[in-house]
Amino acid sequence: MSPLSVAVVVCSTRPERVGPAVAQWVMDQVANRADATYELVDLADQDLPLLDEPQPASAQEYTKDHTKAWSRKIAGYDGFVFVFPEYNRGLPAAFKNALDFLYVEWNDKVAGMVCYGSSEGLRAAEQLKQVLGELQIATVRGQVAISTYDDMQDYSKMTPRPYQASNLDTMLTQLVRWGGALKTLR
Repeated sequence: MSPLSVAVVVCSTRPERVGPAVAQWVMDQVANRADATYELVDLADQDLPLLDEPQPASAQEYTKDHTKAWSRKIAGYDGFVFVFPEYNRGLPAAFKNALDFLYVEWNDKVAGMVCYGSSEGLRAAEQLKQVLGELQIATVRGQVAISTYDDMQDYSKMTPRPYQASNLDTMLTQLVRWGGALKTLR
C-alpha cells in the first residue's frame, strides 16, 4: 500500500489569524515522521465563496470551477489534520462552508483535530465531530487543544507546553493507523 497522504488544513480565513502559526508548529512536528506525507492546505487560498452549488454535494454535479478544484484537492488525501479555532463556541463559518461543498470526497477518510482558543477550542471540536460523522469521516480520539493563554506568547506565537507535542504524536499515530484501515474501503 502506498504511504498515506495527509492534509494539515488551516481552517480559519480571517486576517491576523493564529491558524498559520499553529499549523506551522504541526508541520514542524511532522517533518521527521515517515509514516505519511503531510501537506499544508490553507482555506484562505481556496477562494471558496459561500456555498453556491445548485445541487447537493452528494450528487457530485459540480458547476463551479472553484468547487471542481476543491474536489480534486480533497479527493487526493487519505486523511486530514484540521487546525481550527473556536469562534463564539463554534466552528469558523468558512471551515463549515468548505466542508459543505463536498461529500463523497470526504467519505471513508480520517481526521485528527488541533483546536485552539481561549477555551482551547474544545466546544468547536465537539461540534466538528458531529459534522464529520455526517460526512463519513472517522475522527481519532487523540487531539490537541491549544490555549491562546498558555500555549502562545502574545496570543500569536506558538510556545506550546511540553506535553502538547506528545498529544500531537498520539493523535498522528492514531490518524495513520485509522487512515491505513480506511484506505482499504476506498
